[in-house]
Amino acid sequence: MKKFLKIISAVVAVIIAYCLIAIIFFDSQCHNEQSVVINAPKEKVWQHTNSMKAFNTWNPWMEMDPNLTVTYKGTPGEVGDGNHYKGNDKVGEGEQEITAIVPFEKVATKMHFIQPMDDTANSDVLLASEGSKTKVTWTIDYEINTLFKPMKPLMTSQMNKSFSEGLAKLKALSEK
Repeated sequence: MKKFLKIISAVVAVIIAYCLIAIIFFDSQCHNEQSVVINAPKEKVWQHTNSMKAFNTWNPWMEMDPNLTVTYKGTPGEVGDGNHYKGNDKVGEGEQEITAIVPFEKVATKMHFIQPMDDTANSDVLLASEGSKTKVTWTIDYEINTLFKPMKPLMTSQMNKSFSEGLAKLKALSEK
């Protein structure tokens, strides 16, 4: 029994030490970025990235709730084009709005997460020609609360997985 308690104590001590190190040394600024090369010209890929409705056709979070409600506002493909979504616990509630557009090169958005916690993030979808192909880079930048810093590696892993899924869907749509 003493050996078991020593093992449990050691595990708890390691977890506490990790949390303290993460809180002290992990940066609160988070940046995730993934790219994919699509076998299609920028003009074809652009039609799947230039508005919130188009973005949501490959947005991986849209599939996490079959009963997700999304309402759109603004003029599609222009600054101010946005949406409000509300879904289950996996999706939550929030808003996303286009803040800048450089035709055939960039769509910048600001996200406001309402539930499960109030937070914001900025995201870009960048297109660059690579011969007859298009390199698409999807980024997100956000700040993490100090108490959540120990979860940063898990959050990064989940974000990278979602980005991979979304970019794979964009690639399939664009190469049709």
